[in-house]
Amino acid sequence: MGRHSEVTRASNRSVPRATGDSAASASSARRGFSLALPRFSGPQLFPSQRSFKLFSSAFLVTIGLLLVNVVDPYSGAVASPYYIPATIVAPDGQDIDVDGTYTTAAGRDGVSISARVAAKAASASAPAAGIPDPDTAQAIGLQAVLARGWGMEQFDCLVALWNRESHWNVYAHNKSSGAYGIPQSLPGEKMATVADDWQTNPATQIEWGLRYIQGRYGSPCGAWAHSEAVHWY
Repeated sequence: MGRHSEVTRASNRSVPRATGDSAASASSARRGFSLALPRFSGPQLFPSQRSFKLFSSAFLVTIGLLLVNVVDPYSGAVASPYYIPATIVAPDGQDIDVDGTYTTAAGRDGVSISARVAAKAASASAPAAGIPDPDTAQAIGLQAVLARGWGMEQFDCLVALWNRESHWNVYAHNKSSGAYGIPQSLPGEKMATVADDWQTNPATQIEWGLRYIQGRYGSPCGAWAHSEAVHWY
């Protein structure tokens, strides 16, 4: 009785049941091996794989930049469904059948070309001076003009010109420029080529002045026209 009841109590003790992973471990332990399942947290790349991925991305970006320069930027307009290329159509020639012989005369309109010639400025006229009093500077000037074959109109221009310059004063002196005498020679020493009395002799001054006028302007009226335009001769 005593031994039986002790066995009974031992058999009635609760034995813990294996559940879940412990059951699987226990089952595996009974079979003689253990099963361990790896845990994955995501794809893991080795260093060589990571470098290859970065190189591929950089290569694709570089190729894209190069293609931007190669492709025509206006290709989109051509690829548009509304794009219509311009077509140049040359008309066909015209054939004419004519009986017999016929000659077609073709010519150009006559064109006459004439060169434009600048008109030479006409000599300006001056008011009539009249006959000067004898033994005056103007009387000497009239004799010198007529001696050169010029007419009274040239004497009129000479009187007007030198009235503007010096009023026929043999001692006229321009302090600002240094011009001297009836013709306002600049400088006055130039008149010494005619005679040494150029400072006091009206005949010497008039002779030098007419030489200058004839050599530069051709005549007293030519010098007068220039003086009228620019106020000096």
